[in-house]
Amino acid sequence: MTGDFQRRDLFAAAAAIGWGVSLTQPAAAQPAVPPAAGTIVVTLLGTGSPQLSSTRFGPATLVEAGPLRLLFDAGRACSIRLNQAHVPLGGIDAVFLTHYHSDHTNGLPDLWACGFIQAPYFGRKTSLRVFGPPGAQRLCDNLHAAYADDIRIRMADEGTPEAATGIVAREFPEDGGVVLDEDGVRVTSFAVNHGPLIRPAVGYRVDYAGHSVLISGDTKYDERVIAHGKGVDLLIHEVCTTPAGLEGFPQAKAVSAHHTSPEEAGQVFALAQPRMAAFTHFVELARPGFPKVPTAEIEIQTRRHWSGPLTIGEDLTRFSIADAITVTRLPQPDGYWPGF
Repeated sequence: MTGDFQRRDLFAAAAAIGWGVSLTQPAAAQPAVPPAAGTIVVTLLGTGSPQLSSTRFGPATLVEAGPLRLLFDAGRACSIRLNQAHVPLGGIDAVFLTHYHSDHTNGLPDLWACGFIQAPYFGRKTSLRVFGPPGAQRLCDNLHAAYADDIRIRMADEGTPEAATGIVAREFPEDGGVVLDEDGVRVTSFAVNHGPLIRPAVGYRVDYAGHSVLISGDTKYDERVIAHGKGVDLLIHEVCTTPAGLEGFPQAKAVSAHHTSPEEAGQVFALAQPRMAAFTHFVELARPGFPKVPTAEIEIQTRRHWSGPLTIGEDLTRFSIADAITVTRLPQPDGYWPGF
């Protein structure tokens, strides 16, 4: 089942049962503007994993609510996806990290260091705020030290304001709570289970104007995701797929033990009852002779428990959340925007 056909089929069914969900064809990119009052706009910038993919970049999710643009995780090439979405790097108000695996942070140096170049599609004027559980301070301090020469050179050669070169950590306890409350936007963190040795690991919930989004982060099946996700408008969950016959391989077992299967995610959705469920951070196990699980099979397994609206996320899938939830897919233009 192809992506476009699948989305048309799923959302026609969703609309028919009155879920208030609509799907449109890929939208022409326009200069980024704040979402309409009372609307949350969510863009899956990257839906991949450490696997090297030209179609699924590293995990990163943009949430636009009120005047704020918030980035959740900063995986590989998130800066490119922001550019394709016509969002200047300097326009990100804060970054929220779920944990410290490199696939969730390796786009952060690019986002930050390119962000303070004083060009139209970069142009940060103040420090970049990075929220995260314990470890955020060490990450930010060491990034600043690693890029000290770049900072020195750009300040001297290009007149980059020193204030723009800052990267400021905002650490919070792993057990979570409200970590940001600004301009009517509230972000709450909560611990999740990514495995006994992968700590801290958290998910996030964003609330604004009576609407809500939950981002699971990397996690096994966890009742805390259900508790915080009860009745949200959009529940975005990670997913790990293992082809038949590969389950017994030690490496496959080790990876899948840290993640959530489509069927388990379907149970999460059924218990949380969001208006829309969506997958991101696809951990697609495969090896020669064992091709990755097809998208159609991911849906089949999820549907064993969840019958509501479901989006199999792709890079640059966008959700506009208001009285209805509209799902579009942005194009992936090549080249710079808006240029010098």
